[in-house]
Amino acid sequence: MASLFTLLSSSSSVFFFPKKPQNTPPIIHTRRSPLSLTCLHSSETNPSLPVQTFWKWLSDQGVISGKTSVKPAVVPEGLGLVAQRDIARKEPVLEVPKRFWINPDAVAASEIGGACSGLKPWVSVALFLIREKLRDESSWRSYLDILPEYTNSTIFWSEEELMEIQGTQLLNTTLSVKEYVQSEFLKVEKEVILPHSQLFPFPITLDDFLWAFGILRSRAFSRLRGQNLVLIPLADLINHSPSITTEEYAWEIKGAGLFSRDQLFSLRTPVSVKAGEQVLIQYDLDKSNAELALDYGFVESNPRRNSYTLTLEIAESDPFYGDKLDIAECNGLSETAYFDIVLGQPLPAAMLPYLRLAALGGADAFLLESIFRNTIWGHLELPVSRANEELICQVIQDACKSALSGYLTTIEEDEKLIEEGNLSPRREIAVGVRAGEKKVLQQIDGIFREREMELDELEYYQERRLKDLGLCGEQGEIIFWESK
Repeated sequence: MASLFTLLSSSSSVFFFPKKPQNTPPIIHTRRSPLSLTCLHSSETNPSLPVQTFWKWLSDQGVISGKTSVKPAVVPEGLGLVAQRDIARKEPVLEVPKRFWINPDAVAASEIGGACSGLKPWVSVALFLIREKLRDESSWRSYLDILPEYTNSTIFWSEEELMEIQGTQLLNTTLSVKEYVQSEFLKVEKEVILPHSQLFPFPITLDDFLWAFGILRSRAFSRLRGQNLVLIPLADLINHSPSITTEEYAWEIKGAGLFSRDQLFSLRTPVSVKAGEQVLIQYDLDKSNAELALDYGFVESNPRRNSYTLTLEIAESDPFYGDKLDIAECNGLSETAYFDIVLGQPLPAAMLPYLRLAALGGADAFLLESIFRNTIWGHLELPVSRANEELICQVIQDACKSALSGYLTTIEEDEKLIEEGNLSPRREIAVGVRAGEKKVLQQIDGIFREREMELDELEYYQERRLKDLGLCGEQGEIIFWESK
């Protein structure tokens, strides 16, 4: 076949996720059962003792005062920030000075800074978190004690729970992430932890490393001026709301004052909030449900959160591989291209041209000649030939059929479970993600099935060329010119 089509998980934009998913690795077994803070599952509205201790620590350090407009509280999501008074839209709700940020700079200035020099930023911060958590006299104890031992992120799921997402791209991504974390742990254990036993006098396990990874994945702020990875105590208690549809006004870094060189992390509310209500923000408008499940441990009912990534590839065995690769690269693509298909949205603009390029061959191969190099992409934006168009329709439909056969349930069964309710949080995530993926696959299949039925009605390259030369009529009839 002229092209290779694979269905893989989407590469994440998060700061430390490996870009290309690997082959499915074995599930990593944890060596102890994680424990969760009871305060995160309490139905009481008053914070537990660890949260009260954390609040007092912030007060003693001058981070908060009686004028601070929010306070930690137990909410349905776990811990959150609740308004102590009415707060206007765009109004700052708290400001945290840089000395309370946990980032690579904080690691570099610590006792382990020298040992961590040269490590990936997230790995150094992960080691710092683990070390401070295991130290009895850590200055960060009040903050670390309110952090959960796990979240509902799929990286913390058991093998039985992972079976609920069998066949999904989320499962492949989750296993790839766990393999990635394991490989980074083994590397840092060999190069840093064991050679510096005086700095790390206590056992550090893969479980500890996975915990730190999960904390960073779910709580670290990014896209900040000069800060790509930073934990902000107190600010990281802010929860997400699907009803907030803007990421503006949520946070910024600013100076502490006219005569100060210090920096502040300023958290703002994007909407007005009444006293007693929870202050919420939008985490990321662009994340799919699979990404939300992996990063934070929840999904939304918004259909536009459902997506599926088609991975298309120009096969190296293709006799025109070099020419096709050159054309792809000239148009901002490469031998492998990832296309995110969103439920209810049209196909990405470059997907059909890339498909036609990958499948190009036989009588259509003349378009690969250098004389067409500057114009070929324009030709590929429209059907090239019936054979080419039929091939891509068949290949995509076969790929969708194969992917759909990998799930253990049908869409109807998933929708019934959702309708009945009473699902555990993790099962709700699993059902939501797998149902969403299947809907997108059915949508893709339907698009190309319908296109296949219209093959006889489409206008192909040769017809368009003849029309340009005045040799073909609007109905496709050949025009004969007779001499007088």
